[in-house]
Amino acid sequence: MNEYIFYLIDASQQPVGRLSTQAAVLLMGKNDPNYAPNIVANSIVIVINSDKLYLTGTKELSKKYYRHSGYPGGIKETDFADLKKTDSTEIVKKSIRGMIPHNRLESELLKHLKIFKGNEHPFSKEKLVEVNNGK
Repeated sequence: MNEYIFYLIDASQQPVGRLSTQAAVLLMGKNDPNYAPNIVANSIVIVINSDKLYLTGTKELSKKYYRHSGYPGGIKETDFADLKKTDSTEIVKKSIRGMIPHNRLESELLKHLKIFKGNEHPFSKEKLVEVNNGK
């Protein structure tokens, strides 16, 4: 059985987009020399401090998230600030989900993504590889 590689990314050190691209590359295994697009990599990406994430420029005020119920007039809109207050982990998850391929492996890749609001996480006993390309 393959042993997992645990990558730790701090969301407070870089904008959401840069964090998401790094996490997507690690989830897909593109950093591995044995990369194959049809195989789920043996890596688990842990994102901490999602409450402290930020966007550059004026996107904090203008970014909106949409969802639709499927019924006429069923579109709902949420601001970045409101979503950050209610569930900041959802912002990171939506951003990373948009950067991985939308195929049969998508759900398997997202199972290897662990997002936490604070510094505490249950993977502290594992050997963690810190990914820091911040500020």
